[in-house]
Amino acid sequence: MRRSDEAPRRPGQEATPRSSVSEDLALPDSEVVLSKTQRKHAMLALQDLGERLVELTPARLASLALPERLSDAIVAARKLTGHEARRRQMQYVGRLMREVDPAPIEAELARWAHAPNAEKARLGMVERWRERLLSEAGALDAFFETQPLADRAALQALIARAAAGRARGSPPHAYRELFRVLNALLGTRR
Repeated sequence: MRRSDEAPRRPGQEATPRSSVSEDLALPDSEVVLSKTQRKHAMLALQDLGERLVELTPARLASLALPERLSDAIVAARKLTGHEARRRQMQYVGRLMREVDPAPIEAELARWAHAPNAEKARLGMVERWRERLLSEAGALDAFFETQPLADRAALQALIARAAAGRARGSPPHAYRELFRVLNALLGTRR
């Protein structure tokens, strides 16, 4: 039975396979056509990125080197308190974001978001080394395997002072000094 949208065939004419028809209509890779929904999602993502930019401190915003119109719009959005005015301004910021490549901005925001966690982890490592150096006998040798350029005699004397001060219950001056020295040594390892 013939479908209503099917073209009539002449005798000897064969039906064209559906795959070749779609291949004929396919666009080159450079001309990818997005659906309206996909375009809306992309615009909303840019507007959300603009919202995150509005929440940044002025120093961090300046370090992003955004176009002047965009940075002015972000500063203006910070000043607005009315819901509808702020919403319209954020739409404008999202529109201006279309002219900017969002990848470097998102990468910088991600780096700033993860930097405190990395610093906390590094300080935790310094704390663990300090406790390990004060409690374990072979920890100093293990530390110098990771930090061969450190001054062994000075660090050994500082560890002895910190352990003695801890045993006496005196103020933790040497204990804190040990942390500062370890922080400086382990901070340069990056």
